[in-house]
Amino acid sequence: MNIRNIIKYWRVTLTVAEMTVRHQLNDSFIVFAVLIQPMLIAILALFMLKEKGTDYAMFVVVGSGLTGLWSSLLFVSGNSINVERWSGTLETLVGVPTPFEVIVFGKNLASVAQSLLSMVVSYALAALFFGYSLHVDQPLMFIASVLLTVFAFVSFGLIIAPIFVMYRGVQQWQNALEFPVYILAGFLFPIALLPFWTVPISYVLPPYWAAIALHGTTTGAAPLEETFFAWGLMLVFSIVDLFIASRLFKFMLYKVRVDATLDTE
Repeated sequence: MNIRNIIKYWRVTLTVAEMTVRHQLNDSFIVFAVLIQPMLIAILALFMLKEKGTDYAMFVVVGSGLTGLWSSLLFVSGNSINVERWSGTLETLVGVPTPFEVIVFGKNLASVAQSLLSMVVSYALAALFFGYSLHVDQPLMFIASVLLTVFAFVSFGLIIAPIFVMYRGVQQWQNALEFPVYILAGFLFPIALLPFWTVPISYVLPPYWAAIALHGTTTGAAPLEETFFAWGLMLVFSIVDLFIASRLFKFMLYKVRVDATLDTE
């Protein structure tokens, strides 16, 4: 899949996204991952940092929102194809004229965009229950960072989804991948507190650069060059992810249409 195809099939993408949101609002697991779990993380972190000031509180608000984004990407977007396989609709979807990756892109877009609610919930908790007066120092740059973050997460999800459905052994590590990324991506504290050998791992994770951009634009503490650099890397990672995803989808569709083995493994 490439950007041109996404633009061409934008109506399908939006329709799929709308249907996905309607379905997910009735799923208690998704509601927990998107709203309840980030809220609990925010409450604990805000309680521990309640004497540290507004900047720390805003860091927690953004970080807890990012935990919701990653959990949604890992569990919801990662299983977006598996759900169709379990429902018996995978073969039907790969047979329709619309490219299957466009459908999955719409499903992932809905999951990631819906996860932004976790940031809103964390903001409300900080303001209402902990008495913080929070504001975003660079609102326009923050909005741009959010949009790039959504695109980067959706693109990354397009790699995870076909891998999970083709290689079941990898999916067994799904639960184990949640909290390490919280730590390595610097959602709730800087990676400078981690051992030096973990830093290269953080640098190759798109969520890390999303955290850099969002944290920097909310507090205004990061230089503009750092934010622009994070934006650039998110775009680079997104393009690379889309390229890799296109190859993975071709291989997966071959297993569905030619080998007819995908649903039997």
